[in-house]
Amino acid sequence: MDKIPDVFDNAPLIGFIHNISKNQLKYLDSQIQGLNLGREVRYIMIIYDNPNCSQDDLVNIYGESKANIAKALKKLETQGYIIRKVNPKNRRKYMLKTTKKAEELVPKIRQISLDWESKVGIDENDYELKEKIKKIAINSMNIIREDKL
Repeated sequence: MDKIPDVFDNAPLIGFIHNISKNQLKYLDSQIQGLNLGREVRYIMIIYDNPNCSQDDLVNIYGESKANIAKALKKLETQGYIIRKVNPKNRRKYMLKTTKKAEELVPKIRQISLDWESKVGIDENDYELKEKIKKIAINSMNIIREDKL
């Protein structure tokens, strides 16, 4: 194993979180080559697990701009992974749903993600860690909303 750079000793927590996120995406991408998907894989998973979620939901979860999310959703729709339907309760918003093509891909993505988690030292017994990180993510979203940044 390569030596851990000294800079890691004084790196901020957010740097580690960013590193983990980027490396997980790189790992996923290396395992599903040829699909022309990057972070959009994560969007497929959220939409699959939360049928009829909205673009705003993805903006809140991933902290991406509405424009970036819209561009990614257009790509997923064009590639046949999702469909967008107008929300009957709010005609300015869309409800998102995965297609059969995405639903066939989801088990593979889940297994790749579980393999990655195992390789980096995350297991099903890390419930408290996952809940803590989820709480931090929610708190960070709330701070942004309150400050209207």
